[in-house]
Amino acid sequence: MNEILLIASLVLIYGSVILFYRFFGREGLYCFNALVTVLANIEVLLIIDAFHMEMTLGNVLFASTFLVTDILSENHGKKAANRAVILGVLSSAFFIVISQMWLRYIPSDSDWAMEAFQTIFSNTPRLVFASLIVYAITQAGDVWLYHWWWAWTEKRLGDARKGLWLRNNGSTLISQFCNSLLYTFFAFYGSYTLDTLMSIVLSSYVIFIVTSLLDTPVVYLCRKIHEKQKKETVL
Repeated sequence: MNEILLIASLVLIYGSVILFYRFFGREGLYCFNALVTVLANIEVLLIIDAFHMEMTLGNVLFASTFLVTDILSENHGKKAANRAVILGVLSSAFFIVISQMWLRYIPSDSDWAMEAFQTIFSNTPRLVFASLIVYAITQAGDVWLYHWWWAWTEKRLGDARKGLWLRNNGSTLISQFCNSLLYTFFAFYGSYTLDTLMSIVLSSYVIFIVTSLLDTPVVYLCRKIHEKQKKETVL
């Protein structure tokens, strides 16, 4: 069941990226990025067993933020991609403030949710703080790497359009390895054994490798969508 749900979530999330971009353009990707950044910070609290590995959830959601910045880099430039990163950081900061305010309320005698909120969100500051730092570092690095690879492929291939698969995967695989390592130790060190931490790092990166390879067709499709809409606007 876990494996089926992970595959279904991958299809749903990547499909949503395409739909958000198709109907709302770069603004749709900005909204999507802010939304999944918050959701990933909640989902990461869950640890499951799937594909013979122990892993945290949130990996597919978080991988989609790299997909978003790659699409923005490809179609709208570095400035647009960095703007998505800034929006993601601000969304996480807003979420941590709001979620901690929830815990300060005095619940009514008829309340049934506060205890669950305290269980889930009492650990949120550390997780989101770790996420803020690692997200900012790895996403900014991903955008920089994407354009470095772009300059490299254009120079070697003599065409700015060629080499999309290389700049997409070359940037994402490096930045996501840094993300897996940094986030796991920042967020969970002291909460789990070293063996569990390394298992989480390994499983997270394996998922990121798969999601990175699978998101390449999405970037190609979104480039095609952008070029078609641009041509229709000119006409």
